[in-house]
Amino acid sequence: MDIMIQIHPLDTVAVCREAVAKGTTLWGVMLSDDIPAGHKVALKPIAAGDWVWKYGFPIGKATAPITAGQHVHTQNLASGLGEGIVPEPPPEAATSAAVAVKSEPATFMGYRRPDGRAAIRNEIWIINTVACVNGTSERIAAKARERWCQPGSPIEGVHAFTHPYGCSQLGDDLGHTRRILADLARHPNAAAVLVLGLGCENNRMEGFLQAVGEHDPRRIRFFNAQEVSDEIDSGLEAVEELVAYASTFKREPIPASELILGMKCGGSDGFSGITANPLVGRIADWLSAQGGTTLLTEVPEMFGAEAVLERRAQSSEIAGKFRGMVEEFKDYFRRHNEPIYENPSPGNKEGGISTLEEKSLGCVQKGGQAPVREILSYGQVASPKLGGLSLLQAPGNDGVSATAMTAAGAHMILFTTGRGTPLGLPVPTIKIASNADLASRKPGWIDFNAGELLRDGVSTEEVTGNLVKFVLETASGRQTRNEVNGYREIAIWKEGVTL
Repeated sequence: MDIMIQIHPLDTVAVCREAVAKGTTLWGVMLSDDIPAGHKVALKPIAAGDWVWKYGFPIGKATAPITAGQHVHTQNLASGLGEGIVPEPPPEAATSAAVAVKSEPATFMGYRRPDGRAAIRNEIWIINTVACVNGTSERIAAKARERWCQPGSPIEGVHAFTHPYGCSQLGDDLGHTRRILADLARHPNAAAVLVLGLGCENNRMEGFLQAVGEHDPRRIRFFNAQEVSDEIDSGLEAVEELVAYASTFKREPIPASELILGMKCGGSDGFSGITANPLVGRIADWLSAQGGTTLLTEVPEMFGAEAVLERRAQSSEIAGKFRGMVEEFKDYFRRHNEPIYENPSPGNKEGGISTLEEKSLGCVQKGGQAPVREILSYGQVASPKLGGLSLLQAPGNDGVSATAMTAAGAHMILFTTGRGTPLGLPVPTIKIASNADLASRKPGWIDFNAGELLRDGVSTEEVTGNLVKFVLETASGRQTRNEVNGYREIAIWKEGVTL
């Protein structure tokens, strides 16, 4: 297998599968620099000011003359997005080798809720209206797990999702907090929910329950800690009633067409856009062929890759909404006097990613080639059984964006990473390593090794099939590393004033 990878015939750079020493000759080109694994090497001379191409798209401009065999990175490559003029890629350019993956209709063993929605976990969630009761909710959850989550119990978990908000918030910030928490309270993976308030917060219990909407009183219990003599005892009494209700649900076969998957990347490296993200894109294509729905967000990491997604919009109306979503996010940066293209992160750069265009073109591959059918605002829930790809307004921050996808209805998150993270969400979070080194070093974090795609004799179809199997097994009850480790967090987007 070649040490270098040229992703697209239009590319003027290739990526090294492994570290290569200066003086090595590859593809008839002698390397003039040491090239770390995952980093780029020039395949031809590139003049200062010329565009550098990767994935069949421009990823930035050369800031100095680059010779064939030279290391191409931040020392000689910069984003061209700030100039506002980017060459239009040809129609045949593609950012993913993924194509529609056809297969027989698949099923998983899930739960059917009374409102008809599918679920993949049968848990009890504790939702706080305010940060003041974070400790209380965690104590209730811990005691409840000891009592009702023993082996063989129909209750698969009791979890409290703490956060720093709910009081001293105004306007959109309060609205964001209430909307995301209400979405979580309605999530189908939660068989039953305890809503815990304090009693004097801005996010008042009555207003929050209005945001939750009509609900079955057997499924949702609520109280304010200020209004009971012992909040722990009251919480456990409420959970006991919820346990009785949640215990009535049993796993049954459900079509994979009812799955909603959220696709996320974090701690990306130079292999993320070559192995893990395209692999997840193939899962998106498989699910789309099944009739299921994929969620994609991280809007700032669509900058420079807009053409990839806009071409797949189902209608001109959806294409227009997508352009509006991107421009709205750029305005968000401008309002705070922040540079729009201040990306990638230091860790991304160490892993071989040089510019935002390069990061974005790798990032959007997680959507595969599925058609874009819906544009969602932050806190909006995906349309049921729509199928295809839904684009969601949220930042790139791992916790905020993945929480937003969970709130939008994702049953699980497929999280690709080149550098690793222990982060877990309220739903199963499948960690997919872009390289074998990470998978072997951090087995306590990583569920699946997409680095297998860099090995000789391993086919894309084989690895895709293995990940499809893993997804269906997870939907049927197999625990992911974040679940085993007890890592479950939420993060809410904050922009405004705190009193």
